[in-house]
Amino acid sequence: MMLITRRHVPGPAHFDQREATSFGPTLCHLQRVLLELTGALRIYTAAMGESSPHFHAHMVPRYATMPNDAKAWAVFDLQRAAAAGEIQVNAAETARVALAYMNALRAAPPPAP
Repeated sequence: MMLITRRHVPGPAHFDQREATSFGPTLCHLQRVLLELTGALRIYTAAMGESSPHFHAHMVPRYATMPNDAKAWAVFDLQRAAAAGEIQVNAAETARVALAYMNALRAAPPPAP
């Protein structure tokens, strides 16, 4: 899952006061919902800002069993490994989780700033 700013900014250092005030509670809520929904051990979050000119953060569930036994930064290489055909992605499960996450956030949206 990804958290993407509505306004075009390169990163949190450029947030206005409202965005800065909202960021922590919003990220916490998004991670908590994803954690509860997936049953993952934790949610890894990273934002590098190289492939897009505006802020976005990747939120990746980390399970007890991961492809290639990925942990820590290796988890973020799984997208490249899938694109290269090195690991298989269960498209139906991916779609199920995305739909369930969308519905969960509709039912319980992040706190208002």
